[in-house]
Amino acid sequence: MRPLALAVLLPLTALASPLASRALAGTRPPARPRLAACPALPAPSGALSFRPGEELDFSLDAMGAQAGKLSLKVLPEKGGLIPVRAQVSSNTFFSKIRRARGVATTYLNPKTLHPTRYEEDSTENDVHRTADVRFSRAQRVVNIHFTVNGAPGRRTLRTAPDALDAASAIYLMRQLPLRQDTQFCFDSYGIRTVWRVTGKVVGREHISLPLGEFDAWHLDGQAVRVDNPSQHRDLHIWVSDDARRLPLVAVGAIDLGAVRATLTRYNRPGEKPRAAHAEAARDLTW
Repeated sequence: MRPLALAVLLPLTALASPLASRALAGTRPPARPRLAACPALPAPSGALSFRPGEELDFSLDAMGAQAGKLSLKVLPEKGGLIPVRAQVSSNTFFSKIRRARGVATTYLNPKTLHPTRYEEDSTENDVHRTADVRFSRAQRVVNIHFTVNGAPGRRTLRTAPDALDAASAIYLMRQLPLRQDTQFCFDSYGIRTVWRVTGKVVGREHISLPLGEFDAWHLDGQAVRVDNPSQHRDLHIWVSDDARRLPLVAVGAIDLGAVRATLTRYNRPGEKPRAAHAEAARDLTW
């Protein structure tokens, strides 16, 4: 799920050129890249904020225009793991610039919320890519088998104590204790390589969306490519400050400029589904 998809699943995989991250209005200019050492994340605690059947839909905005949709769904347990599926597609307008569609599934350990396996299948314009990624937390490596237009390849890369993918990072961060100035560090797989993600909780903010009013935690960070630290990107995420811990907004960048994913609908077992008014969601601007 190359640049549009992964950049907005969670803008951890940093898919843009160095200049693209400057397109994020109001963000700091790129700092000198630094590959930080990573202490282990705290273990998830308490009841999970999500369960099988939860569906989250996001509107994607690129270059100030609606670009497509992203959907996340927690699937029924399989082999003692929690699968989470992500699907993305560009709309008719954005497909004239870049046609993208893809599906990815991450398989989470229900106790640690770390992935054991991550699979993706995507097409960008006429390039078809697949990846089958296996995580070994004990050995601190990821084993990557991939194809690009049918041509196979493989890599084994070392990681920090916590190694995630873009989708699993969303669900683990929803479960961690969030307090102002709390710092985080982990590695994230993306585009056949690994990115070191560091940041902190900026604070608690109130945000207004077409979906409603929310008190949220603002997470601010940076992703640095482990094998090439000159590539680094800013990221911003807002997570609701309630028991649901909904990922409300994620801001990242691709080579075309700023990309935002905004939650427009959620459906959670035992709750009434909630969706933004169609007109409000369509007219959303940044």
